[in-house]
Amino acid sequence: MTAVEPQLPTPETRPAVDAVEAGTTATQVVAGHSRIPWRFLGGRAAFYLFTLWAALTINFFLPRMMKGDAVSQYLSRNRNVSPEAAEALRALLGLDTDKSLWQQYLDYWGLLLRGDLGVSLLHGLRPVTEVISQALPWTIGLVGLATIVSFAIGTIGGAFIGWRRGSKLDAFIPITTFLSTIPYFWLGLVAIAVFSVNLRWFPIGKAYGVGMAPGWNLEFIGQVIHHGTLPLLTIVIASLGGWMLGMRNMMLTVLDEDYITVAQAKGMPNRRVLWGYAARNAVLPQIQSFALSIGFIVGGTIVMEMVFSYPGVGKLLLDATNAKDYALMQGVFLVITLSVLVANILADIAYAFLDPRTRQTEA
Repeated sequence: MTAVEPQLPTPETRPAVDAVEAGTTATQVVAGHSRIPWRFLGGRAAFYLFTLWAALTINFFLPRMMKGDAVSQYLSRNRNVSPEAAEALRALLGLDTDKSLWQQYLDYWGLLLRGDLGVSLLHGLRPVTEVISQALPWTIGLVGLATIVSFAIGTIGGAFIGWRRGSKLDAFIPITTFLSTIPYFWLGLVAIAVFSVNLRWFPIGKAYGVGMAPGWNLEFIGQVIHHGTLPLLTIVIASLGGWMLGMRNMMLTVLDEDYITVAQAKGMPNRRVLWGYAARNAVLPQIQSFALSIGFIVGGTIVMEMVFSYPGVGKLLLDATNAKDYALMQGVFLVITLSVLVANILADIAYAFLDPRTRQTEA
């Protein structure tokens, strides 16, 4: 009876992927599938184009379902306007037309494709694009920066706290969660009372000092930073708890996975296991939430702008709604819609790169 020689693994039978690497979304399972398939991109493009069409269609019909119009609201505030001037305003805004709703809808798309958003009666018949372009940088500069800062601190802090579960660092979770439950209106007023009125560290409100002419000079930029520091800190404090709690909970779930145990058993450095495997998988749900928060930066700042008397798109939308300024309302809604869609597209791309299973499954 002859002995059977052991079969050595051939290149065809040798495992091509490490067990730890295959068990995590942090690495690419198959080298040949490193690119995002065209089918994945095509499906996403079709979905977002349909979403954009639906949002813009709702944007057209929603203001027209409201009672009254911008001219009626304007006449209620200005009694000395003659009937001829009122009719001229209606003709300018297209409110005197006998066109059907379908023809108005087609005209709306024609103007939209040419970049013409109409004029704002609330702002002296100025073009809507000009009105929004002046308010948008203030909102993005303040609330956008605050959202990015709170996301970064909350995600990194939550990952580290989840990794060191059971330590004294867990005390940060209830503290930040409690601060996030306080209504922002009260948090902003308390911050103004303490740091602006009593300590006089920061101005009470506004984006810059009274009498200061905006310009790209050190004095104006310094005033913008000084006036924006307190609202930025209040936004970060109010939103930090959600990011930190969400990341910490996801870390606790990921740390129980088998590939984390195998990675630690293989003697990998804790730093690589934390950031290369655990945190990179736990951050996936955070990315989608971050995309949504970026999208709603544009319209979700009304309370902050009212508390700190800060110029921005949120207050612009509130004033346009009260005045029934259809053109301005539609312009702001368009900016909000585009920001949400772009943020979600970027989140999908980030998902596809961080999680190969997403693009492989949908391909």
